Amino acid sequence: MKQLETMWTSQIDPKHVWEEYPRPLMKRDSYVNLNGLWEYVITDTKKIPEKYDGTILVPFSPESFLSGVERQLKPQEYLWYRRTLPKTVEKTEGKRWLLHFGAVDQYAAVYLNGKFLAGHLGGYLPFSVDITEKMTGQMDELIVMVRDYSDTCFYSRGKQKLKKGGMFYTAQSGIWQTVWMEQVPEHYICNLENTPLYDEGKLRIHVTSSYPEKKEPVEAVIYTEEMQPIRTAGYTGTDLEIAIPDMHSWSPEDPYLYQIEVCMGEDRVESYAAMRHISVEEDENGIPRMCLNHRPYFQKGVLDQGYWPDGLYTPPCDEAMIYDIRKMKELGFNMLRKHVKIEPQRWYYHCDRLGMLVWQDMVNGGQSYRHWYVTYLATAMEFFHIKRKDSTLRLLGRREEESRIQFLEEMKQTIRHLYNHPSIVTWVLFNEGWGQFYAQEVTREAEREDHTRLIDQASGWFDQGGGDIHSIHDYFFPLKIVPEKRVAALTEFGGYSLGLPGHRMYEKIYGYRTFGTIEELTEGYRKLIEQEILPNVKNGLSATVYTQLSDVEEEVNGILTYDRRILKMKEEVVVQLNNRLL
Repeated sequence: MKQLETMWTSQIDPKHVWEEYPRPLMKRDSYVNLNGLWEYVITDTKKIPEKYDGTILVPFSPESFLSGVERQLKPQEYLWYRRTLPKTVEKTEGKRWLLHFGAVDQYAAVYLNGKFLAGHLGGYLPFSVDITEKMTGQMDELIVMVRDYSDTCFYSRGKQKLKKGGMFYTAQSGIWQTVWMEQVPEHYICNLENTPLYDEGKLRIHVTSSYPEKKEPVEAVIYTEEMQPIRTAGYTGTDLEIAIPDMHSWSPEDPYLYQIEVCMGEDRVESYAAMRHISVEEDENGIPRMCLNHRPYFQKGVLDQGYWPDGLYTPPCDEAMIYDIRKMKELGFNMLRKHVKIEPQRWYYHCDRLGMLVWQDMVNGGQSYRHWYVTYLATAMEFFHIKRKDSTLRLLGRREEESRIQFLEEMKQTIRHLYNHPSIVTWVLFNEGWGQFYAQEVTREAEREDHTRLIDQASGWFDQGGGDIHSIHDYFFPLKIVPEKRVAALTEFGGYSLGLPGHRMYEKIYGYRTFGTIEELTEGYRKLIEQEILPNVKNGLSATVYTQLSDVEEEVNGILTYDRRILKMKEEVVVQLNNRLL
C-alpha cells in the first residue's frame, strides 16, 4: 500500500484542527472546541485504564494516517480516549454545559471524573451529554470508551469492511467528527425546524425547548442584506409562520439563504433557511419529471463516498470538503449523492451556501450480505425484469428484529438531524438490497417524518414500486427508459476506471471498465453520455448519478484521483456534456 497525501495533509496543525463551528444551523456564541491531541490506549477489557499508550489527533479515527496511530480497532477490543477539560469550562450559577459529539463509531460510553454519564449506539449520528452535575470545575477529566464491531454485527457501517477490497473500504472506528462544548441557560433551545412553505410564500419555524412540557415565549427574526428584518413572536412547541415579501427562490444557480435569529429567554441561536420546492410533476407530454420550484430541472449528479486517504471518513479540513463540492460544480454537475454515509453538518452547510443538490442515503447495516444474491443474481434479474420481494430477510441480512428496529430509528434520526438543509432534496432508503427489508412500510415511515422531499425507496434493484423514483443502476447493459407513474433516475452508472501511477494506493485496481490514459477515459465517458444518457432524456430520464467523485483505495473509477490532485477527464469535455443535459 502507498500512503497518499492530499493537498492539505501537510498543513494540518494538531493545535488548530477542525476549529470551525460544527453546527451552522443552530449557532451559539459559547463555543469550546475539544479537537486536538488526546491520550489513547487500546485494551482487551472494559475496565477504565490507568495508563495510556500515547496521543491521538481527534477527530481522526485511529485507523487513519492523520490520527498518528494507524491501527485497526478489532471487534473484541476497547478504545479509550482521555483529556482534561479546558480552564475556560467553568461552573456558573444558572448555566449548564453541554458536551457534543459529531459522531463516534459505533458505541461510545462517556465518563467525567470516573463517573459514567451516557452511552450512545450508532456510528453516524450526533449525540449530546449534559455534564454540569458531574463537573468539579478543577481539572475535570473526560474519558470516552469505544467499541466497534464493524461488519461483524448488524449495526450501520456503510462501505466499511474489516477485510477491505474492491467496492468496500477500510473500516474505521472511534471519534471521527468534532467534539465540542457550549454553555446554555437552564432553559434552552434544543431544536429548530425550518420548513419553507414555498407555494404560500412563507417560512415556518418550530422551536423545541429543553422543557417541552412548558410553552416558553420565543421571538424569531428573519433577514437578508436586501430585506429589512421581519419579526414574529410565539411559543415553543407551536409553529411560527413568517410571510416572505418578494420571495427569493433557492437553486444551485442562485443559492439564496435567509438568515434567522431565535431568542427564548436568555438563550439566543442563529440559523438560516431557503425558499425552495422539490416535486415530481408531468411535463407537456405527460411524462413525470423532477421539478425544482415547479420547473423541470435535470439533476446531473455524482456518487460521493466521502472517503479520504489521510483521514478516511474525516476530511483533512474544511477547505477539503469545499474543494470537492466546488470542483463538481465547475464541471457542470448540480447534485451529489452522499453514499451510505452521513457527513459532518458543515458539509451540508457548504452545499446549502454554494448551491449543490444532495441525495442523502441512509446508512446500510444488517448481517453479512449474500453477495451472490444482492449483487450478481440481482443484476441479472434486473436485466430480465424479474422482480423479487424484499421479505427474504435472511438473504438481505435482516433476520433480527432488533436490527430492523435499529435501522428505522436511525432513519428517523437522520431525517430529523438533516431536515433543515435546503440542499437535501431526496432521501435514499436502501441501496442494492444491502440490509433492505419491507421497503413499502419503511417508505411510509420516512414520509411521515418528512413529506417535503422525494423518496428513493430502493436504489438499484429490489424495487418494490413505492416512493417517488424508479431508481436504476446500470453499468453493463444498454439503457432503455420507459415512462411510468414515478420519475425515472439512473442513480448509478459509469464506474469507468483509470489508475494513475503515483496517485493510487494499490497495484490491484477495481472498476467496471478500465482505460489506459486520460484521453481514453474522456472519450469513453463522452460516448457513454452521448449514446446512453442523452437519447433517454426525452423518454423521461430526469436524473443521473455518475460513479464516482474520487477514487477510493482499490476502486479507481473516480473523476478525481483519491488524493484529489488530478482531474482524470478533460474538464472542457465534461462541462460541454453536462451543458447538454437539460
